[in-house]
Amino acid sequence: MENIKKPLILVTNDDGITAPGIRMLIEIAKELGEVVVVAPDSPQSAMGHAITINNTLHVKEFKEHNHDHKEFTTSGTPVDCVKMASHEILDRKPDLCLSGINHGSNSAINVIYSGTMSAAVEAGIEGIPAIGFSLCDYDHDADFNAARPYVKKIIENVIQNGMARGVVFNVNIPKASREEIKGVKICRQANAYWVEEFDKRTNPYGKDYYWLTGKFVNDDKGEDTDEWALAHNYISIVPTQYDLTAHHYISELNTWDFGN
Repeated sequence: MENIKKPLILVTNDDGITAPGIRMLIEIAKELGEVVVVAPDSPQSAMGHAITINNTLHVKEFKEHNHDHKEFTTSGTPVDCVKMASHEILDRKPDLCLSGINHGSNSAINVIYSGTMSAAVEAGIEGIPAIGFSLCDYDHDADFNAARPYVKKIIENVIQNGMARGVVFNVNIPKASREEIKGVKICRQANAYWVEEFDKRTNPYGKDYYWLTGKFVNDDKGEDTDEWALAHNYISIVPTQYDLTAHHYISELNTWDFGN
């Protein structure tokens, strides 16, 4: 019988290596391949694509759970984790990178701020197929089991079909029971945004400080968006790219007079 080599799957996140979401994702990934975990040693939510350049980075093997695979923590960001895994920890390039499962939505504009998705995007930059998973539930004790079969099926599809270079998947899961989840929708990113405010307070020493607050606004009425899918209990998949060029605007800019 032919010996088929299992895919090497890198698992990371932004909530930290002990977060329930990554523990669930590790369990699922182990059913599909050889798993190595490289994740932050503390929560790194909303770090975006930040990397560590002004401090030293530390890596330590993580042995606090009984497991038959390798796990490491880093002192850096989610993007640092992917870079360290690819260039220092692993002896070969991963076949797939999974990031998450995040506690909270990364749909619409949230993808820009997301450490979860930035880890996936960094993997994509390095030519590694990648998926970021997020559950629309901010509770630390959120129930990830409802989505488990869908998460596994999405990963299986990527392993089987591959992924276009430069594209990663942004997968968001509604806060719903398994019976309530209607399936999976391929979507575009909704044109939704945060109206932000700062809650100004004063500490006992008379020094002002601020908490960022705000309201999420979705004026996009399209039924092909991630926000529509989630509101109707579908899991949304948005194919996301790191090329930020506004290609549609190049031809118009070429009509401008720059004095050449």
